[in-house]
Amino acid sequence: MKKTSFYRIERDSMGEVNVSKHALYGAQTQRAIENFKISELEMPRRFIQTLGLVKSACAKANGMLGVLPKDLASAISKAALSVARGEHDNQFPLDIFQTGSGTSTHMNANEVIASLASKDINESIHPNDHVNKGQSSNDVIPTCLHVCAAIEITKKLLPAISLLISSINKKSRQFTRVVKTGRTHLMDATPLTLEQEMSGWAAQLILCETRLKDSLERLYELAIGGTAVGTGINTHPAFKHKVIEQLNQMTGLPFSSKANLFEALSCQDTVVEMSGQLKTLAVALMKISNDLRWMNSGPFSGLAEITLAKLQPGSSIMPGKINPVIPEAVTMVCAQVIGNDTTITVAGQSGNFQLNAMLPILSYNLLQSIEILSTSMTHLATKAIDSFSLNKTKIEENLANNLSVVTALNDLIGYDTGAKIVELAITENKSLLAAAMQLTDLSEDTLMELMDKSKNT
Repeated sequence: MKKTSFYRIERDSMGEVNVSKHALYGAQTQRAIENFKISELEMPRRFIQTLGLVKSACAKANGMLGVLPKDLASAISKAALSVARGEHDNQFPLDIFQTGSGTSTHMNANEVIASLASKDINESIHPNDHVNKGQSSNDVIPTCLHVCAAIEITKKLLPAISLLISSINKKSRQFTRVVKTGRTHLMDATPLTLEQEMSGWAAQLILCETRLKDSLERLYELAIGGTAVGTGINTHPAFKHKVIEQLNQMTGLPFSSKANLFEALSCQDTVVEMSGQLKTLAVALMKISNDLRWMNSGPFSGLAEITLAKLQPGSSIMPGKINPVIPEAVTMVCAQVIGNDTTITVAGQSGNFQLNAMLPILSYNLLQSIEILSTSMTHLATKAIDSFSLNKTKIEENLANNLSVVTALNDLIGYDTGAKIVELAITENKSLLAAAMQLTDLSEDTLMELMDKSKNT
């Protein structure tokens, strides 16, 4: 290999390799760049930044335990924190489709941090012997995934759910007296208030929030200290506790050590569990978004019960057409999250013996689901729920034509007579009241009282 003005020669256990002279990484990262030209998908920036956080905690722990000289540990920690701040994101170019342990991304971090730390103290710091002291990709990458996902869920996802619940509750309180047609099977059903209908949305989300918080308790448990296969080979017995102490201080979250590090490395069941909770949230958001789309449909030939905010022209050919763009975008997010969950489920099955070998795509898909759910819920709250207006005339018109109001008569006339009244009203184009008076002995006042009562339950 020849050194040119564009490249420098780096060496690893497999020999020499040309690396860009501007790169902070070394030979192992360069090999991964050349080996994995599969997609344009890279590890999420927040994963890389969290990896910097974890490496900083590891360096501090090694310094406190006397495993590394304090000046080296301090330099490594400082360099790792600059990665955590996102200052070197352009030095992490690797495809997510790489070695299944995430070793390529881990060594990318080790090499970048070693390069930065070496320059800082003008001393040679080795990516494996120093930056990776007491660690393995097999425990660092799962640890990073748990830490990153926990941060994203607590700082972004849960606040976004809370915002959407608050938005729904605040809006629904405006409609306590708005009675509308209920619908089952997309067909007219007995009436309810719009507030009651929206309370179902809020309840769905509250349950999703509860499930996420329950699963989050297991996400706080970390694999660090297991090193290669879970035995903790080449690491100080107190290392994992010191690392977790540092992470708790840096994040403000209550991380702890996994009770069984063999389980922590060999499977990713907690990630699969959390993805299932995200999928459930996506299902709930799909239902809410589709309800909004149906209620907004029209404006003349649909249900047209509400009008969503007009955000942009809806057609390149039909002038004046406005579409429910925010609920539509959210439904696509939901579809993506459900697909991500399928990928995570398959990846979760790849725990062969002492290691799951699909960690990069587990990380990519879980973090993407958290991100897009968080932002889409904020959009749904601020750009759809908060701003939709009520079409009261259309709601009252639909309610007046709702033949399911006959259900209120069941206790007096029976189901079969009620069905005959509805059939008569349809076939002879009569009002429900007229049909009921024709087929029963009940007075007009009694019928009207019962049917009005059904509209005000």
